[in-house]
Amino acid sequence: MNVSLEKPLTRALIVATAALFLAAGQAEARAGRGSSGFGSRGSRTFQLPPSTPTAPRPAAPIDRSVTQPGPTVNPGFQRPAPPMAPRPGFFSNRGGFFGGLLGAGLIGMLLGYGLFGGIGGFGSILGLLLQVALIVFLARLAFRWFQRRTQPGLAGAGSHLGGGPGIFPRTATSGPAAASARTAPAGGMATGRSREEIPITQADLDTFERLLQAVQKAYGEEDVAALRSIATPEIVSYLAEELADNAGRGVVNRIKDVRLLQGDVAESWREDGVDYCTVAMRFSLVDWTIERATGRVVEGDPNRPTEVTELWTFRRPRGGSWQLSAIQQS
Repeated sequence: MNVSLEKPLTRALIVATAALFLAAGQAEARAGRGSSGFGSRGSRTFQLPPSTPTAPRPAAPIDRSVTQPGPTVNPGFQRPAPPMAPRPGFFSNRGGFFGGLLGAGLIGMLLGYGLFGGIGGFGSILGLLLQVALIVFLARLAFRWFQRRTQPGLAGAGSHLGGGPGIFPRTATSGPAAASARTAPAGGMATGRSREEIPITQADLDTFERLLQAVQKAYGEEDVAALRSIATPEIVSYLAEELADNAGRGVVNRIKDVRLLQGDVAESWREDGVDYCTVAMRFSLVDWTIERATGRVVEGDPNRPTEVTELWTFRRPRGGSWQLSAIQQS
């Protein structure tokens, strides 16, 4: 094969292979930025919420909170999980073996020896492509296997799930909860056989949807004053910190078209005169980041919505209004 063709092809393979893995480390920009979890859920801050049809996977543990882990755990709940850093990229801890294997191959290509030996003809090129594809396939399998191994077990799974997938009606048969029984329309929220110790009404669900949109809108407009009226001081401090970090980097995160696609109650309870409710929500939004000075898009797509599933916890003092108090990824 002509050497002038061989070297550009090698460089192209290096760039394509590296881009495939680096794509997994792209940061999220919306409010919360995709970190594991932050905020407070009262005495349940370090207990995982039950899974729901909207969020069947275990929620990420809260790793930033003013609440301190207690010495004991209430019966029936999972023990507090150790703090977790934001989700690492593929080559952080989990992909050491395959990262080294791929790195050795890339170095070989840079030195002119090919991924595992040299490029001596068309057959060698095909072999190289097959080997790159094999490494990518094995790396993905390994990543998924390690991810499953490191995920915490379900908290309260089983009896707390609803009767079927998707949005489902309330299943309570007596008491205040039964009075507000309903079948949720597409794009709304519902409650099912969750750990619901206090009744959550349709008005509450509508408030949670409104707060989802209001928080994202205020964050995208860098309106800290608006955040103070709809979130706890702790949440406001974390989001203000993110906004200050954006300002320091000379960028602005823009958010629009926030739309709830599906939601349901994971659990609700009362302690010390304060009501809490954790809600799983799957929503779409258009989320992108621009340079503050030029308006140039540096991350995301202003024309393409993305879908997100998160668990938001709201708190309400007796006789007061609901405020956002924690966000966890799912």
